[in-house]
Amino acid sequence: MAEKKEFTVRAKQREGRGKNDARRVRRDGMVPITVYGGDGETVAAVAPLSDLAAILRSEAGRNTIFTIDVEGVGASEVMFHDRQIDPIRGRLIHADLARLVKGQKIEVTVPLHLVGEPTGVKDEQGVLEQVVREIEIRCEPREIPDAIDVDVSNLGVHDVLHVSDIKAGENIEILTPADTVIATIGIVKEEVAPVPEVEGEAPTEPEVIGKGKKEEEEEASE
Repeated sequence: MAEKKEFTVRAKQREGRGKNDARRVRRDGMVPITVYGGDGETVAAVAPLSDLAAILRSEAGRNTIFTIDVEGVGASEVMFHDRQIDPIRGRLIHADLARLVKGQKIEVTVPLHLVGEPTGVKDEQGVLEQVVREIEIRCEPREIPDAIDVDVSNLGVHDVLHVSDIKAGENIEILTPADTVIATIGIVKEEVAPVPEVEGEAPTEPEVIGKGKKEEEEEASE
């Protein structure tokens, strides 16, 4: 397994406030951030967008542990606690960073990766459907996995995999309800194709069951 990259972000204390200042900060390629928690005071600062975006694009994403070094305040180990994304441009516009305390567990969301080819797909022409793609866990920051692998190779048609079937590390507590469905194997129903008409064949006329009223009257007058 490759060694995780260590990130350090240099930040400056934020002097201005309000929307106009925030817009000016973003025009300069910076992002307003709030650093809080642990033994330190809450700090309003600005950090380079490029550095924070690189962390969010990394393998661990928002669960990455990194160092934020605020000029005049000092360095702290932090994680993203919350972030705001511009819905139009898809760009980070604000972030809340939580300081980490050694020995203190935190709650995070991690992705689920399904591994293996289910027997229901391989041998029974079933279709694998993943219902849940991430779960909530509680653990120490350094124990957070990038993802949790879930083996689905033994799933047959109509079998269901639940959160209770996940085998996580002994230091990881799963918070998502145990009966939550993760994946299942379904069957695709085949549609009955319509019977094609043979070219040149006249459609069958319906059999006459009874005589019409006019015919009965003509027979009576004869």
